[in-house]
Amino acid sequence: MIALLKRDLSLSIRAGGGFGLGLAFFLIVTILVPFGVGPQSDTLRLIAPGILWVGALLACLLSLDRIFALDYEDGSLDLLATAPIPLEAVVAMKALAHWVTTGLPLTLAAPVLAVLLNLQGAGFGWLVLSLLLGTPALSMIGAFGAALTVGLKRGGLLLSLLVLPLYVPTLIFGAESVRRGAQGMATTTPLLLLAGLTLASVALLPFAAAAAIRVNLR
Repeated sequence: MIALLKRDLSLSIRAGGGFGLGLAFFLIVTILVPFGVGPQSDTLRLIAPGILWVGALLACLLSLDRIFALDYEDGSLDLLATAPIPLEAVVAMKALAHWVTTGLPLTLAAPVLAVLLNLQGAGFGWLVLSLLLGTPALSMIGAFGAALTVGLKRGGLLLSLLVLPLYVPTLIFGAESVRRGAQGMATTTPLLLLAGLTLASVALLPFAAAAAIRVNLR
């Protein structure tokens, strides 16, 4: 399993679908928003939690179709499906590789980019914590969507349509926890709900994704 994780990390970085693409998109979104809504600091401070979370969500979405596509094209996915290791564990490792190359860099870069949106100082820690709790769910849900569309030609658009509605609860609770933290309010409830979504995704979706892959490979 560790060898599979290392292989996926190496492929993600070499193929350009990991660190660079997601971070560049996140940076572009953060820079363009002030141009669109104006330079008013109060307005930017108000919308900063939601914009940062939307940017992170869309950045994660960019590389989802590559989770299984490369393995499907070269036949590796068929070998993994018949290997002695559980296919559910393969899905979990691929989701972890996606999070390490996409979600984790976005989490680390978010406080720097939050300065551009004039996020209140009290919200920086909550921003990092919410992204740490929520981005694994984005990767796991994305892996499930990628499993449903594996093998389909031009499945990227369909993948986005399938995954975006499932991302909405994570987006709501993540942005709400940052907003509450920035305003000095209690953040326990949205953070617990965010953590619950992530745990439920990690516990259930590998089995659903593995079943979808088996159906698509028949």
